[in-house]
Formats: sequence, structure tokens, C-alpha cells
Amino acid sequence: MRILLIEDDRTLGEAVRDHVAAGGHAVDWVDRLDLAADALTGVPYDLILLDLMLPDGRGVEFLRRRRRAGDVTPVVILTALDQISDRIEGLNAGADDYLVKPFDLSELSARLAAVARRYAGNPNPIVSVGTLEVDQALRLVTVAGRKIELTAREWAILERLIRRPGAVVSRAQLEDTLYEFGSEIESNAVEVHVSRLRKKLGRDAILTARGLGYSMGT
Repeated sequence: MRILLIEDDRTLGEAVRDHVAAGGHAVDWVDRLDLAADALTGVPYDLILLDLMLPDGRGVEFLRRRRRAGDVTPVVILTALDQISDRIEGLNAGADDYLVKPFDLSELSARLAAVARRYAGNPNPIVSVGTLEVDQALRLVTVAGRKIELTAREWAILERLIRRPGAVVSRAQLEDTLYEFGSEIESNAVEVHVSRLRKKLGRDAILTARGLGYSMGT
């Protein structure tokens, strides 16, 4: 997933960014709401991690404005505000989940995955396509019962494709999945990783829709 982290605490921000990135996701980190608005203008994020107390305003008001404007990007609130009234306000503003600081990073990963699955229309963490089985919660990939080891970027590509098996994902969308905001993008990066995945999962596991993108075989 391509994730936007909005957090002004440097220590927590670094910990969350590094942990989520280690899970195979691309993370862009900003510490102000105006910078977050700029980032959202240019990048189609899959999920937002939002602190509620930022130097230039309240995260909950930022979220309300995004929802009123029709933005349906999943949002998980990360905050030290632990009162029931704060939780209710955040969820009623349009948040999909609410985590109170300090929180366990492994729990954060599990909640991110659960929110992403709900938005993809399949809350089941296990996706099966032919002899390929992907456990999104455990990040376990098997082909005919044989465990397959994937790199972080290979996993990122596969995770994006299995959200809707059979649906075409454009090359541009896969590039956004692979790289963090501002990183240099090699012209053949998507093709290279798709080729490696086919070698590991089977030639027909990923199909090419010429001129459009790629899809998982069905």
C-alpha cells in the first residue's frame, strides 16, 4: 500500500514509518496538515495515518474537510487523546479506526491490514487463486502448499494485485505502490518485479493486459 503518515512527533514518526515500510508498504511522512493536503493533491494514497494534534491544526477537522470533499481514503487515527468522547468524535468525523498512543506496532500493522481488506471488499485475510494462496495477515505465500519467499517490493506488487483478482491494475498504480513520494522511479521497475513474481508463482499467475496494466490470473 501507499500510505501517508501525518505525525509531528519525530520519535514516533520514525518508528511508525520504519515499521510500516518494513512490512512492504511505501510510506510518505509529513508533520503538518498543509503538507498533508499538498501530498494528497498529487498522490493516490491507499491509507492515511492521522495524528489529531498537529502544529497547524486539529486532525479531526482536517478529516471532516476531506470527507465533505468526497475523499473516501481509509483513515486510521493515531493519538494520545484517550477519552471516549475523543474516540466518538474521531470515528464520527469519518475515521475507520482509532489507536491510542502508546500502541504496539504489531497491532498497528494488523489494523492497517484489516482496514485495507474491508475497503477491498474482502475481510478474509486469505486469498486463493488457483494453487496460489496468500495469507495477508501473516504475509505468507504458498503455491501448491510450497512456501514462497518474496522481497518487500515483490510483496507490495502482489498485495496490490490480489485486492481484486482479475481486475486490471495500471502500471502507474503499481509504480505508486512501489515507491515513496519523491523517490526516483526506474522506467522498467514494474516489469522487473512482475517478471520475478512470475518465476516464483508461475508464468500464468500474473496476466498482462496490453496497454492497460496487469491482473492476477483467476
